[in-house]
Amino acid sequence: MKLDDDDFTLFGLAPRFGIDRQEVDVRWRALQAQVHPDRFAAEGGSAQRQAMQWAVRVNEAHRRLRDPLARAAYLCELRGAPIDADRHTAMPASFLMQQMAWREALEEAGSADQVEALDLEVGRQEKALQAELARHLDESLDLEAAVGAVRSLMFLDRFRADIQRRMEALES
Repeated sequence: MKLDDDDFTLFGLAPRFGIDRQEVDVRWRALQAQVHPDRFAAEGGSAQRQAMQWAVRVNEAHRRLRDPLARAAYLCELRGAPIDADRHTAMPASFLMQQMAWREALEEAGSADQVEALDLEVGRQEKALQAELARHLDESLDLEAAVGAVRSLMFLDRFRADIQRRMEALES
């Protein structure tokens, strides 16, 4: 293992969007068992500091590989197509119109049932985008389309947080 290995290499996984989260967790536990600083307590401070670096690196990789959105963005970057969501905010017109409709529906929602129905609809769109993303990253290798799907999923992720806040406000 090298500290500068990409996350997939570090975990011994093929660089794919479609990976088994349980397998990621199993490999994370095995890596943590190898690099945990407590294993190096008898070897002195230098060995413990190095083990701490490894443990942090393994935890960062685990966090990225477990999260589908983070994993997709990371794959795009590894393949030379950074997301740059802060600078590139252009979206297809149809998606922008859908966003506006969802925002309006969320603002007008007067009951938890209405918010839950919106959350289900957004969840279906999220699953469809993830399936599309898997095709782009694992099959067609269409990085431009993958980057667009990641940016759309980033919006959905933020919007679902807004939905959760709205739900909490209605329940209190």
